[in-house]
Amino acid sequence: MRAHGLRWGIVGLALTVLAACDMPAPPTTSARPTERPIAPAPAPSGPSANSLALASYYQRVESDLLSRGLLRRDGGGPDTPYTDTDLLRNFERIAFYDEYQQGAGYRPSSGRAGGLRKWVGPVRINTEFGASVPEAQRAEDRRLVADYAARLADVTRHPISTGGGAANFHVLFMGEDDRDTMLARIRQLAPEAGPNTIAIFRDMPRTIHCLVVAFSGQGEDHVYRRAIALIRAEHPPLMRQSCVHEELAQGLGLADDTPAARPSIFNDDDEFAFLTTHDEELLSLLYHPDLKPGMTPDQARPILRRLLDARAGGPV
Repeated sequence: MRAHGLRWGIVGLALTVLAACDMPAPPTTSARPTERPIAPAPAPSGPSANSLALASYYQRVESDLLSRGLLRRDGGGPDTPYTDTDLLRNFERIAFYDEYQQGAGYRPSSGRAGGLRKWVGPVRINTEFGASVPEAQRAEDRRLVADYAARLADVTRHPISTGGGAANFHVLFMGEDDRDTMLARIRQLAPEAGPNTIAIFRDMPRTIHCLVVAFSGQGEDHVYRRAIALIRAEHPPLMRQSCVHEELAQGLGLADDTPAARPSIFNDDDEFAFLTTHDEELLSLLYHPDLKPGMTPDQARPILRRLLDARAGGPV
């Protein structure tokens, strides 16, 4: 959890694990969820009192963080050095651990390491909006997501794109006044999700600014097949962008945070708003083909050391 509850990332390890908590596992031949969005409710004449109050709260949070020199946008610099030892330690913590127990809502995790998780197939990102989001803001958010997806593809060397093919990573920009539409859409995108998973979205307190839930395929507990990110529409611009940066990166497999990571968005101290040079290196390591889904930290550690040595010009 960040200092002000900023951008908790919630990642469901596997569809099979979620199903075991909520409902019987669906057969592997079950139909894929439709990609046709739920028809949004008619746009209200103006934001509700709840939505206005939430927007005011987030504006105050952003202003407070900026006044303290936080939410940096420089990606790190001479004041934030890090070593390969730091990268190895931070990768293990962020890639092999979870913030929350699988299928248990916001209950903290047990602190045990799991297997490595990542996408093996193309990631196709789709951006959707609630009726409360103005058209001008939608255009800006689409550009933000598309530009960031291109950056993630370049960093990971993995196929990550927007606007092509059937989407499997859904980014929902929705606010308090879109709650019914949002819940209906999540049920449509993830029909296998049971009450505990739906409650993660339905019961978000304001201290949770945005989140992502990733699902694995039947029988492939460590291979992501689908993800849903929720970005609150009430955020001011910088926090909105920061949410996109963290949730999309966490939805690729970097699920945890650690106070040791710096410069990094995977740290609850809110120092950095955008993906940093350190974080790009973590993503590059995660998507190296020598690191396989399901690997344990012990299995991955010598590979990570070899990759870091090779990058530094040492022996491969």
